Amino acid sequence: MPRQTSFLAAALVATTALTLPAALAAQERVLRIGMTAADIPRTLGQPDQGFEGNRFTGIPIYDALVHWDLSRDDTASVIIPGLATAWEVNPDDTTRWTFTLREDVVFHDGSPFNAEAVVWNVQKVLDEDAEHFDASQVGVTASRMPTLRSANVIDEFTVELVTSEPDSFLPINLTNLFMASPSHWQAKFEETGDSEAAWAAFAADPSGSGPFRVTNFAPRERLELVPNEDYWDESRRSPLDRVVMVPLPEANARTAALLGGQVDWIEAPAPDAIPQIESRGFVLYSNAQPHVWPWQLSFAEGSPWLDRNVRHAANLCFDREELAILLGGLMAAPVGTVGPDHPWWGDPSFEIRYDLEEARRLMTEAGHSADNPLRVRVQTSASGSGQMQPIPMNEYMQQALRECYFDVELDVIEWNTLFTNWRRGATDPSANGAHAINVSFAAMDPFFAMVRFTSTGAFPPVSNNWGYFGDDEFDGLIADARTTFDDDARDEALARLHARIVEEAPFVWIAHDVGPRAMSPRVTGVVQPRSWFIDIATMDIEP
Repeated sequence: MPRQTSFLAAALVATTALTLPAALAAQERVLRIGMTAADIPRTLGQPDQGFEGNRFTGIPIYDALVHWDLSRDDTASVIIPGLATAWEVNPDDTTRWTFTLREDVVFHDGSPFNAEAVVWNVQKVLDEDAEHFDASQVGVTASRMPTLRSANVIDEFTVELVTSEPDSFLPINLTNLFMASPSHWQAKFEETGDSEAAWAAFAADPSGSGPFRVTNFAPRERLELVPNEDYWDESRRSPLDRVVMVPLPEANARTAALLGGQVDWIEAPAPDAIPQIESRGFVLYSNAQPHVWPWQLSFAEGSPWLDRNVRHAANLCFDREELAILLGGLMAAPVGTVGPDHPWWGDPSFEIRYDLEEARRLMTEAGHSADNPLRVRVQTSASGSGQMQPIPMNEYMQQALRECYFDVELDVIEWNTLFTNWRRGATDPSANGAHAINVSFAAMDPFFAMVRFTSTGAFPPVSNNWGYFGDDEFDGLIADARTTFDDDARDEALARLHARIVEEAPFVWIAHDVGPRAMSPRVTGVVQPRSWFIDIATMDIEP
């Protein structure tokens, strides 16, 4: 039987650490959020803490040139204009893109947004000779847009972006490059006389152009935002008085905080507390979304996963429907990174399913048995952005795969450390001998879903091909897709790539997240999109 984390033992533990005065919140329109992160994601422009950082300190405080449309719950999110109103690739040189910028945008400090600001923000993560270059922001940015090389001012509201190779994925990748105020940073630099110190001062007092601005920031404790009343998109001018975010990495503590009235919204509630949450009148939101919870496998020399039979066996050895019971039904069973209804499906020849007999046959053929199990070590976290319920889920996998002659050892570390290790690779000492890493990932665009895990050009430290999977065949399939600027033809190329990924199985596909979050019925205007992200700006809370 699946193991479950007992909520009853911690149902209403004291939450005095959450210094969130409920009486004051009742007088104001204050939305209080309990995050899964163990710390407030960085506020200086490029968040850490995975995509939970983008969700809570990226999208609310900052804008990108291109945004995700988070306004609908009935269709997959697509990209829409953000700070750029239009973009096009140069037909004579497809490494060059022209972006037309909005002319009515100012940063929170009152300085103007323009083409020079875009160039400055590209330089902060790509130009090591720039005075404001910040190495600490590179890892969470460059790995998400690896072909971007430079930016040039065309005129005040037109900028050219240049890539290292033709890359039709660039507009999607740019959703991850948040625009910070150059003038505000310069003021911090003049105060401190040091670039690193200026960035630290900027993080404590940030200036973006997003729908919220920061008023109070205490690392590991809380972040407070207030609406930007001059925000350029009137439809996203928030009616709230304040937003308060607190890190609550443990599921039981988050759930207790919600039930005890300490917060109004929690991410990833404790699964066995779902009946109590709903019976108390709280609203549970979830939706299908492009988010994969896998084991990413190592292909380094000596890895136990080098035999494809072993990789297939692991994907066949456990019952995803049983795992869903452990999670209170809050997951979807994957058959690949995308499903058969997706244009990138490609009809792979290997079928991901539960087939214990076939899994045992493959393992026997590979030379393993109950008396000679295959030892594998998996690095995971205790909590974190998109990690769902990592400890009980990995313990379930540990138990289930024992039936197919796997001996699984878990190496549990802090989430942000795990996320950093993900970029360092399976051969780095930070892997601590792990043969697989459990980092969930968003799959809403080709680069995030497939390319960064299968391209030899994405080997660490460039991007997230932690396991060093890939060869000339996969590089060729990626090039076919990346250099195709017609949408339908690109989908066909991506379908061929996805089919081969499923057939070679560089992952154990364990679950698709559905983004469960529980909220007070007082929270209104909630749209749970088919996306890893969600828009706080359109929400309100009844007094």
